[in-house]
Amino acid sequence: MASQADRVAEAHKTLYDQGLAVRTDVTGADHVHRSLQNGSSDFARPMQELATEVGWGSIWTRPGLDRKTRSLLNIAMLCALNRMTELAVHVRGAVNNGASEIEIRETLIQVAGYCGLPAGLEGVRVAERVLDAIREQQSGEKSSTAA
Repeated sequence: MASQADRVAEAHKTLYDQGLAVRTDVTGADHVHRSLQNGSSDFARPMQELATEVGWGSIWTRPGLDRKTRSLLNIAMLCALNRMTELAVHVRGAVNNGASEIEIRETLIQVAGYCGLPAGLEGVRVAERVLDAIREQQSGEKSSTAA
């Protein structure tokens, strides 16, 4: 019979594993690898584990909202909180989750109306850089496949 500590450890592992899968689907394997590498010190590792387990494993796997909606909500919240590094990650994630550029732009306009123009303007600058990079990457991929 498993001890209480074993059951808790297994629950954490289950949420972490689910979270890692969702995090990878949304933000991409390269980003997840970099995040986990950067958070590999004894000091930083527990925060990466918490983000993966709680944010991605517990919240992103809940029923009730699809991933695109969660992405657009994250864009709005991160922009409102002035967390531009994370905003860039979630703009890319929103595209991966099927959000259009118009939906991303309209989310940022909503932010500007409710959180202030500086927040919306900065969000647009960050999002546009990410969207330009995605288009450039896709263009490069199309060129290499055509060759």
